[in-house]
Amino acid sequence: MTGLALFSQAEKMIIARPDVKPGFTVRVHQKVQEGEKERIQIFEGLVIGVHRGHSPSDHNFTVRRIASGVGVERIFPLHSPMIDKIEVKKVAKVRRAKLNFLRGRSGKSARISERFTNAEEFAVAAAPVKEEAASEVVVAEGGK
Repeated sequence: MTGLALFSQAEKMIIARPDVKPGFTVRVHQKVQEGEKERIQIFEGLVIGVHRGHSPSDHNFTVRRIASGVGVERIFPLHSPMIDKIEVKKVAKVRRAKLNFLRGRSGKSARISERFTNAEEFAVAAAPVKEEAASEVVVAEGGK
């Protein structure tokens, strides 16, 4: 299969989600199957890293929170059908793409200052985005 054919298959799996970036505090609503019942479980924390795979459907993001004094991290596939929705709660000012240094910190040194955002900017961060720019890049590379 060519790269262009793989991309067309991956494009079908893309779900409209907000553009998640490091420094965002998010609430991830994930569907959990318990026996025959299905419920929504919420995981709230700071996005410490985003992995963008080869195709748009391969995007993952890592969310970290402190639960009972222990750091808990979860990696969520961005376009998973098990994720019901993603809410962006806060937008922090960060200068790195990966915030792994927060793993070794606790207390006040683990805080990140919140970026002052107006209503329009916050609405753009929380709005679902379809990955159109990535499709143009892959089509351009397909000619090689």
